[in-house]
Amino acid sequence: MNNSKYSGASEAELGFLKEIVKLLPTGLTVQDAQGELLLVNDTAANQLGMDGSRPSPNLAQRRDACQRALAAGQAVVTEEALHDGPARRVLLTTHRPVRLAGRELLISTSADITEQKNFEDQLFRSAYFDELTGLPSRRVIEHRANNLLACERVGERFALAFLDIDNFKHINDYYGHAVGDMLLVELSKRLGRDLRESDMLSRISGDEFLLLLSPIQSQDEVAEFMQSTLERLTAPFFLDNSEIFASTSVGVSLYPDHGRNFETLRQNADIAMYRIKNNGKGSAAFFDASMEREALARMKIEQSLRLAILDKRFCCAFQSKVDIRTQAVTGIEALVRLRDDEGVIQAPGSFINLAVELGLIDELTHLVLAEIVKSIDLINDTFGADATISINVAAKQAGNPAFMRTFAKALEETGFPKRFMIEVTEDAFVAKSHFQSEILPMFRNLGVGISIDDFGTGYSSLSALADITADEIKIDRSFITDIHKRPRSQGILRAIESLSEALGMTVIAEGLESYEELAYLQAATKIRYAQGYYFARPIFLEELKLATPASSEARVSVANRPIQQNRQGYSRASGYRR
Repeated sequence: MNNSKYSGASEAELGFLKEIVKLLPTGLTVQDAQGELLLVNDTAANQLGMDGSRPSPNLAQRRDACQRALAAGQAVVTEEALHDGPARRVLLTTHRPVRLAGRELLISTSADITEQKNFEDQLFRSAYFDELTGLPSRRVIEHRANNLLACERVGERFALAFLDIDNFKHINDYYGHAVGDMLLVELSKRLGRDLRESDMLSRISGDEFLLLLSPIQSQDEVAEFMQSTLERLTAPFFLDNSEIFASTSVGVSLYPDHGRNFETLRQNADIAMYRIKNNGKGSAAFFDASMEREALARMKIEQSLRLAILDKRFCCAFQSKVDIRTQAVTGIEALVRLRDDEGVIQAPGSFINLAVELGLIDELTHLVLAEIVKSIDLINDTFGADATISINVAAKQAGNPAFMRTFAKALEETGFPKRFMIEVTEDAFVAKSHFQSEILPMFRNLGVGISIDDFGTGYSSLSALADITADEIKIDRSFITDIHKRPRSQGILRAIESLSEALGMTVIAEGLESYEELAYLQAATKIRYAQGYYFARPIFLEELKLATPASSEARVSVANRPIQQNRQGYSRASGYRR
């Protein structure tokens, strides 16, 4: 009877244990040496698709792992990727061989780590692949290049190309960031076309790409490939109902000719790319030693620019705006100048673009305003208390609400904001930025005037111009030079004049330098105002202090110095105007 009770208890315990095994949250299987499954709990049946809940996956990988574990007599841990169509399930499985009751058995336990693996894959892709284009990151292409450098097979060469989309900021501003992103995706597809498996294209930042071509036979081979790639990019991109044209500037360095490590090759390709940017864009160039010298010179300018801002070594020159009918001075433009280490005055052409690129232009603009405020009495004595004062603002600044708010506040704090005119280039108006809707009203409320600078050289269209509410249009000097001898420019000038009249804007002719140009404007146009060396060159504060005129006649004589000054070194090519 005792045996009966014992036997009954064992059966109960066995049933209890079977139920626990069945309900374990971990998959559990037991199989014999022939691979026959002796036990499969519910979790394992679900994981392996044996419960009918989904099609059974291919278990060949699992069977191979089981055979290896049995043959070796040691536990084997594997990650099993079980695919059910596009879906993937990942199991972390331990196969452990055991010997029970004289039989060779294999106990396998599996945990579902699909969610964890998906998260790890996401982290991996974010670290090593660009989310927008799906291209490898800089880290990946650097790793590939370093592997090639480590192998260093005799005679084997490769090329590293640095690619930058031209005017991408303008595209982003005008069409919006969503279209800009679409352009990056489509452009990366075109760039990646015709690449070999051994090549690699990487997006390393916003509009910058690196291309590794390996192996290569010659520079001519690379040049031919880059030319065909650039030609492919000239076709328009049709994005969001817009036809967009984009070009790319490319700099190329070759291993081992231009460097023996990744960073040197990248920097030299970058230097070559900047040469293209400065010389017209949309083409490719190979690195050479002269480019390195240019880069070092640029770095020197950058350092001196930063130091000049710290030391406040900037000054202003003031150029008159004149009524061409009465010769009266109606306004002045403040033109920033830099005194270098030797005290020599540098024109803005040598540093303004760099200041914008380095993010130093905001501080520089505030320095100009401070110089004007400090010298306002002298300015009034020389040019008159009613003369407007124009300050140039870069298009990048004009599209930056944070800067423009602080600048508007600074103008208000001068106590005479209505004296000021803000000059911005036309692309600031036509870009899809906050300028027209948010920034311009701030200055309107202060009574600050708005001028479109260098008109005719930017990106405006007639439809965009119709929405602009500027006070003044400054016609670029390229339309004024020798206007009396250029019928086509005369036609353009008449069209701009009519347009500005219809929109209620004052027209100023820039860069007027000869009596013949003045005579044409007086006789053939309604234009009243001009600015240029014919009337006055830019005047520095030191000259103003020496002049100290006592009457309006003296004031005009100081401000209006004729074009003959050119013979003393103030030629048009000196770049006095920004």
